[in-house]
Amino acid sequence: MKSRKRSFRIGWLVLGLVLATAEAAAELGLELPLACRPGADCWVVNYVDLDPGPGVRDYACGRASYDGHKGVDFAVRDFSLVTQGVPVRAAAAGVVLRARDGMADAGGTGGPADNDIAGRECGNGLVIDHGRGWTTQYCHLRRGSIAVKPGDRVAAGDAIGMVGQSGLAEFPHVHIQVAKDGQIVDPFRGVEPGGATCGLGVRPLWSGGALTALEPYRPSAIYNGGIAGAAPDAAATRRGLHRETTLSAAAPALVAWADIYWVEPGDRIRVRLFGPAGETLTDNTTTVEKTQARRFVYAGLRRKIAAWPAGVYRSEVVLLRERDGRTIEEARFAHALEVR
Repeated sequence: MKSRKRSFRIGWLVLGLVLATAEAAAELGLELPLACRPGADCWVVNYVDLDPGPGVRDYACGRASYDGHKGVDFAVRDFSLVTQGVPVRAAAAGVVLRARDGMADAGGTGGPADNDIAGRECGNGLVIDHGRGWTTQYCHLRRGSIAVKPGDRVAAGDAIGMVGQSGLAEFPHVHIQVAKDGQIVDPFRGVEPGGATCGLGVRPLWSGGALTALEPYRPSAIYNGGIAGAAPDAAATRRGLHRETTLSAAAPALVAWADIYWVEPGDRIRVRLFGPAGETLTDNTTTVEKTQARRFVYAGLRRKIAAWPAGVYRSEVVLLRERDGRTIEEARFAHALEVR
């Protein structure tokens, strides 16, 4: 009987160890912090900076970050979506520790909304305690959108606010920052990075579904674009303008444009515009000379005839990059518009 009891106790001990190991392996199981499809209607623009010095290094040993950046930035296309509303969601279950609301949004101006934001760079945001020393912080939410208060319990996926551009934010996005016992943890690397310097850690903090949506690593993206009837202004497109679906045949010009996150020296950006019969109207390639967090490009032609032929016009913008001795297509954007 003693042998059977001992075996029973050992069995429970082993089961307990297995469950504890499984819990540790799962860590947070973070879900996406906003309602979107990465690479389609939201983009990771800045990763955690893992370089301890003045340099920049993201988890994949790329440079899609800036010095000292402590979180992951999920951007939406333009400021018009801030007005429409894109829900920010709790990435994991927990209790709201603190929250702040009431700070203005930048309105797509590309700079902070408030003149004095010292100590409030996060803008409107909140912190959630997940237990075992884990916290997540959410920044730059839309003014008046915070849907929870300190002490509230939230489940993973619960709406906690809306994407905004409050605080120190140059574009509409949500910044999620993960910490363990007060120390920043890159959710792509986790607490056990493993032997490799570059790439995912042994136990990333993202859930399986979130990680599938976020991989492969995308250091650059063409996230916005269109065809305008005149030379477009970058600030205007970032407010949500120049997204027409039709243009008048009397438009003074036809111009293909695009906005790009993270270009590198040597990159080539090819902008093409095609007429209703598939003919090439514009084919322009520029070479990038320096690293830029955002690059706005456009190319087109003026109307020299009485009216543009009616029909569907298409634009295509491609980001080409040299890697390992070969040219790869890093990103592509296509748009179609009817002229009538």
